[in-house]
Amino acid sequence: MTLVAVVPGDGIGPEVTAEAVQLLTEMQLGLEFDVLDHINADTYLATGESLSAGDLDRIGRAGSVLFGAVGDPRVRTPDYARGVLLRLRFELDLYVNHRPSFLWDERLSPLRDARRRHVDCVIVRENSEGLYAGIGGSLRPGTDNEIAIDEEVNTYQGVSRLIDYAFSVARRSVTLVDKANAVRNGGQLWQRCWREATRRHPDMQHHHLYVDAAAMKLVADPSAFDVIVTNNSYGDILSDLAAQLAGGIGMAASANLNPQSGFGLYEPVHGSAPDIAGQGLANPIGAILSAALLCENLALDRAASAIRAAVAETVTARRCTAEIGGTLTTAQAGAAIRAAIR
Repeated sequence: MTLVAVVPGDGIGPEVTAEAVQLLTEMQLGLEFDVLDHINADTYLATGESLSAGDLDRIGRAGSVLFGAVGDPRVRTPDYARGVLLRLRFELDLYVNHRPSFLWDERLSPLRDARRRHVDCVIVRENSEGLYAGIGGSLRPGTDNEIAIDEEVNTYQGVSRLIDYAFSVARRSVTLVDKANAVRNGGQLWQRCWREATRRHPDMQHHHLYVDAAAMKLVADPSAFDVIVTNNSYGDILSDLAAQLAGGIGMAASANLNPQSGFGLYEPVHGSAPDIAGQGLANPIGAILSAALLCENLALDRAASAIRAAVAETVTARRCTAEIGGTLTTAQAGAAIRAAIR
């Protein structure tokens, strides 16, 4: 049996994660689940602790994590969410954020030009450095003279290993997205690593775009992209844009990976959505497609393909939740996908 840790989290996290776990269980893939359902805002509010050393040890023993979402309107500080998700990313060195976007049905596209609607790309986002490293501080906070500084961190090792991963998953091309014309020091490092990587991968097409031009091109013609590789903050923004072009954030999956250790944390991109929690309105597809990424990383490729085919079938038939054209609840949509696999 392969052990998978499950962290349902907050808001709609437990609802959508339950559908992913039930799907994987019914597929009889030899997976065993260690559910850490105490990692949530209730525990943080009661104890002040986001993630204990014991929790981190249990998760590390599993080797894979199926994650729901963190975030609760009762928690006013970012320390809670950072203490769970970002701590896992940093301490387990999950330096790749792998975010695929695929248009499952043309009716879901917001673009008018049918020739350019198709989205089938991966955004490879640096996941352990950049602006989200938490380096900086404030001087005279709360006053009219407040100064706030956030430092962007880029390392040769971090950038080069990320770009190599992007080339390893590309089918036809890799596009580097940066702002090297304005952010000089980090930009120069990314450009150096990029030149070296293109020499290591001479048979793969490669392109470079500044982030503003990349955002415009994603909207104008998302079909032009295969793999985009970029830093932490740009990747965060561009992956949400790509998700919206492919039918909405509720269908977006992600994998936080360390390709060297094989560890992976798999989560839907949508967040905790507390305004709809407990109402059966949440779309489970993001969590279910994250489970497909988990299967892929465990070399269960046939299972991953079966999950994606079932998603395609149910979305096309409108056996899905309301925001993508169906009438089903969260649980009913999950059941429809399981039925399509059977």
